[in-house]
Amino acid sequence: MIIDTSTPRVRVIDLETGGSGPNDVCEIGWQDVVQDNDGKWQVVEERGALLVNPGRPISADTMAVHHILDAQVADAPFWKEIAATILRPTGRIDALAAHRAAFEQRYCPPRFTGGTPWICTWKSALRVWPDLPRFSNQMLRYQRMPEGLVHEIGLPAHRAMPDAYVTAHHLRDLLNASSLEQLLSWSRQPGLLPRVPSGPYRGKGWDQLTDDALEEFGRDRDADVRFSAETELSRRGKKLEPMVTEPAQQSLL
Repeated sequence: MIIDTSTPRVRVIDLETGGSGPNDVCEIGWQDVVQDNDGKWQVVEERGALLVNPGRPISADTMAVHHILDAQVADAPFWKEIAATILRPTGRIDALAAHRAAFEQRYCPPRFTGGTPWICTWKSALRVWPDLPRFSNQMLRYQRMPEGLVHEIGLPAHRAMPDAYVTAHHLRDLLNASSLEQLLSWSRQPGLLPRVPSGPYRGKGWDQLTDDALEEFGRDRDADVRFSAETELSRRGKKLEPMVTEPAQQSLL
């Protein structure tokens, strides 16, 4: 199949890593999603994967997830040598995408991407399918059973190309339900959680909480929780009240 690189295209990226350092990538996988002449987005045959030498031994903890061995990446190129060739492909690319894209963005700074914007399919799924119980890449796969997803191509899980392939089917359906611009906008914001994720209110919709409970969640450490609570307060025409704190030491005067 010949890909027209002048048409709207989003490249889905998935990384497997050997650690948390900026160059600790040990595999990159990609899968393209392209808009056809009728304006519909499609998963195409443009996909692939490359092993990458992270420059240091892969920990047993991470090998237990993706099963990539040191011997398999010993002769592979380093991340800084090949990142841009995948993240900035020849021809048109309107966005990069990943599930929980903040992880991939840690390893894919603008010097590799050229400043291409990112879509987070996790944040977008929260908006488009809020009634689903869970939103991990694989749970979305089996909750939704996306049309056209070839089960075997999406295996094994936790390898870069199969995971990118699965994510691309979510992205295709998200783009066909909304728009590229809307997904990019949602992705720039924290995640809008449809329900309280933990604690005594776990599983309740934000609209079921009192103003006081929302104010408390609005000061949570988690940015997604804060954003979700503040969004519900805003819907009610209210704002998060600033917290009044006592000075660390009372004045002697």
